[in-house]
Amino acid sequence: MIIKEVIQIGNQILRAKNKIVKNINDKVVQKTIGDLTDSMRHYNLVGMAAPQIGVNLRIFVTEIRSTPSRKVESLDKLRIFINPKITWKSKKEVIIYEGCGSVASGDLFGPVKRPEKIIVKAINEKGEKIKLKAGGLLARVIQHEYDHLLGIEFVEKICDYRKIMSKNEYIKMVEKSK
Repeated sequence: MIIKEVIQIGNQILRAKNKIVKNINDKVVQKTIGDLTDSMRHYNLVGMAAPQIGVNLRIFVTEIRSTPSRKVESLDKLRIFINPKITWKSKKEVIIYEGCGSVASGDLFGPVKRPEKIIVKAINEKGEKIKLKAGGLLARVIQHEYDHLLGIEFVEKICDYRKIMSKNEYIKMVEKSK
């Protein structure tokens, strides 16, 4: 696998239409899954979508773990989502700070309001249909990565631009709140 450079906001690849995966055994699909996983881990992200590494396929990966900018209590395994579809969102929404490897290389954070829980259907890397009800950070990451497949960056969803901050300030804020 190869560590790919993260495509940055403003690049049209992030806005392009992403193709539905028709054959998960295709070499490009399998390589994309491996490159996404390796790149996500290399850049200390908890999720990454194919357009972020320059591949316009409907694929994203998640892996909830502690990173330098986010400490998590509840870990979650590596998950592969191919042709995902969010089929349900809770009415209750929560505001949490988000960042993105494609926005200022992950050095910008802002408050985003999203549904607290979701249900997502997809295909995994083995070609199996999956249906997952998610809450907390996993639901947040799935929605964030799903947005990438729709050509949406998190900065379009920031609910209070006066509260945007650098990664260093975000880390200080998190440390203070403990």
